[in-house]
Formats: sequence, structure tokens, C-alpha cells
Amino acid sequence: MSVEPQQVAVVTTGGTLDKIYYDALSQYQVGVSVVGRILETARVTTPFRIVELLRKDSLDLTDADRELLRATIADLPEDRVVVTHGTDTMTQSAAVLRSIPNKTVVMTGSLTPARFADSDGPFNLGMAFAAAQCLPCGVYIAMNGRIFAADKVRKDREGARFIDID
Repeated sequence: MSVEPQQVAVVTTGGTLDKIYYDALSQYQVGVSVVGRILETARVTTPFRIVELLRKDSLDLTDADRELLRATIADLPEDRVVVTHGTDTMTQSAAVLRSIPNKTVVMTGSLTPARFADSDGPFNLGMAFAAAQCLPCGVYIAMNGRIFAADKVRKDREGARFIDID
């Protein structure tokens, strides 16, 4: 017997996952989200919808942006939510999202833009999408092939990865 999967909401906020590099003289800029294309390329059959909320580097996110993110997720009809987010302040936003009851929220991002062939972004998004369907209510971070409790992880800049907090 097969159970129909619940729809997953994917809320995009920007970050490296959606960055575009125009030429050798320009900086990266956050562009239109590539999340829909990644999920379509992966032939995802679980129903999903994308909410493009922000297009910011996470270092530029404000407390008001984090509150907007929290309010948006709290108001979604979906109980299972993936959030794409820049890695530099992902744990700060996760701390704000922990106040949302009765939802499974999985945050993810990438260390290189998803438009690059060697990006970790598509893999991280796939992990987050699967984790959102399986985990109990709470806030998690999916990075580097691991699922972390959002309050027990930090970014290790030197190692270019996320690690457990002891």
C-alpha cells in the first residue's frame, strides 16, 4: 500500500545556491532561484511549490528579514518546508525558526553556486527535500551529506563544511 506524499513548500531566500557570476571582473549576485530547475531535473514526483521570498546574501539578512521568513513559514499550509539560505548566517535564521510549532523545516544551501558543475547545491537540496519528508517536527540543517539539529551545528569556514557543536 502506498501513501500519497504531502506537498513540500520550498522557501528561497537567496544565498550562494542562487548566485550568478557574470564575468571575471564582477562580483557574484543573487539571481532568480534555480531551485525549481534543480527539482525538475531530478524528476521529483513529490508535490512541491516554491515560494521565492528573498534574494539576498545571508550576510545581508536583517532581523526584519528573519521575522518575515518565520512569519511566512508559520502561515504556510504545508507542514513540511525546505528553506534555501546562505550558509554564513543559516544558524542564526534557524534559531528564529525554532519558534514555529508543528512543522518540519529543513534549511540548506551551498558553498558554490548551483549553476557551477561542481556545486554541492543540488545534492544538498535533494538531501533537504528528502529529510523534510521523513523527519519529525523541528528545525534542521542539511549540508555535506548530513542532517543536523539546527541548534547543534556550526559552519566551519576553514574546513568548508558544517560540523556538530559538542
